[in-house]
Amino acid sequence: MTAALTIGDFSRATHLSVKTLRHYHRVGLLTPTDVDAATGYRRYTTDQIPTAQVIRRFRDLNMPLDHIHAVLEAPDLHTRNELISAHLTSLEENLARTRATVASLRELLAGPCAAAPVSHRRVRATMAAAVTTVIAKADLPPWYRGAVAEVHATLDALGMRAAGLAGGLFAGELLTNGYGQVTVFVPTQYEVPRVGRVEPLVVPAAELAVIEHSGPLTELDLSYGALAAYVANHELQVDGPIRERQLVGYRDTGDEKAWRTEICWPIFSTGAVHVSLDP
Repeated sequence: MTAALTIGDFSRATHLSVKTLRHYHRVGLLTPTDVDAATGYRRYTTDQIPTAQVIRRFRDLNMPLDHIHAVLEAPDLHTRNELISAHLTSLEENLARTRATVASLRELLAGPCAAAPVSHRRVRATMAAAVTTVIAKADLPPWYRGAVAEVHATLDALGMRAAGLAGGLFAGELLTNGYGQVTVFVPTQYEVPRVGRVEPLVVPAAELAVIEHSGPLTELDLSYGALAAYVANHELQVDGPIRERQLVGYRDTGDEKAWRTEICWPIFSTGAVHVSLDP
């Protein structure tokens, strides 16, 4: 016969606090075998100890409770292993990001790195196919990729070719308030018809201070800082959205260290500038 344990004894046996066990009961993750209707006292069996130990180890790996519940309720071993493997992969990806952040922080603490050179460029107005939205900065990366893919797919469906690299226009509020307007565009030779979210756009002419960022987008703030300092020191800044172009990005290679991104800050230039047809 399986022995029964009070919640206090079960807590001591599993190293899960009484408060935690009560919470797991409320959310349906670990249900006592018996709850006294009069007193509300919970009782567990010794057979539940291994399940509690598994739950504790998954929580040590920061697995969400709903994911743990899915693992415990998996209909077969294959499904269970897939769920566990997916979480382990997520942990490895987070660890890689943490290591990259630590390395970057060490470099910053060691002293400022030499910034890439800043150039001036005047771009002409350019026709483009575009998608525009107002979005939170935290939601930007997946939306941006999806929008670029959507524009390219629409051009393919229309039998049109891109006339340049994809780019983005970022309102200042996106960076200052964490929420603002973003436009993804792909230059075109001819005006495109409106198809779904994709619409024709004339990317306006502009004078720009340009810096090229090499490496992952998580380090983009370093190049933004260098460019902002340059613009401020030369008293060149004017209002207008910041532009970005990925010269080499995720569509070209999975190696983030090989990515190259242009950041373009609107300016009023009083000297000679390079004239470019690219926006």
